[in-house]
Amino acid sequence: MNGASREALSSARERLDALTDNASVDAARLAEDLAAVTSLLHRETSLRRVLTDPVQSEEAKAQLAGRLLDGQVQGSAIDLVSGMVRSRWSQSRDLVDALEELAATADLTAAQRAGRLDNVEDELFRFGRIVESDTGLRAALTDKAAPASSKAALLAALLGSRAEAVTERLVTRLVTQPRGRSLEDGLRSLSGLAAARRDRMVAVVTSAVPLTDAQQQRLGTVLARIYGRQMHLNLDVDPEVLGGISVRIGDEIIDGTIQERLDEANRQLGGR
Repeated sequence: MNGASREALSSARERLDALTDNASVDAARLAEDLAAVTSLLHRETSLRRVLTDPVQSEEAKAQLAGRLLDGQVQGSAIDLVSGMVRSRWSQSRDLVDALEELAATADLTAAQRAGRLDNVEDELFRFGRIVESDTGLRAALTDKAAPASSKAALLAALLGSRAEAVTERLVTRLVTQPRGRSLEDGLRSLSGLAAARRDRMVAVVTSAVPLTDAQQQRLGTVLARIYGRQMHLNLDVDPEVLGGISVRIGDEIIDGTIQERLDEANRQLGGR
């Protein structure tokens, strides 16, 4: 997002935080309601355009949203969506992207309240690794011809009773409503949102052998000092890196593995 949409999303995040700071607000139900609105606006392109049309008055758009959603979702969701359509969006799709993010954040807030956010973070990371390594599973979950109900049933069999309820809900929404994203990108985005609940960044650390607790602590301290934010480490072991560690933070990769140095040497030799 850029320009007006970025500002609108920032305001929406603040309103969501204000809502979920109130213990009387059911964050999980709010997530469900926002996900339903996301699905509606993704399907109804003309409605989405009307609600983001800068020519229409803010109040008219808010009233339209309120009439459409009344009786379908709770009042807290209607208030939040009404505030969002009063904002200016650079393109109509940005409103849907923002709603989807807020739905995920509300679910993560529910997990945080229950003291289960660490589990959700770890499960999202592990599920991402499983998908990367199991081409058959990935194909089944991303098959455009397969009905959403079949994918949801597969995920229920894989995650039900083995993972947090929030993890299952987040992954199921991602798989059944991908909205043009790859499964891997969607999982990384969810991991980032989970980390942001504690104002932390996520570092995916790959090493040839498991890091000791002391090594993890030192690495986390160094990365936090470099980036100026608390760092959550997702640890992965891959014997093929041969030695050292590789760290990925967002789109940035810090590679100190022996394999990378060998590959670089081969590239230099090949260029002569």
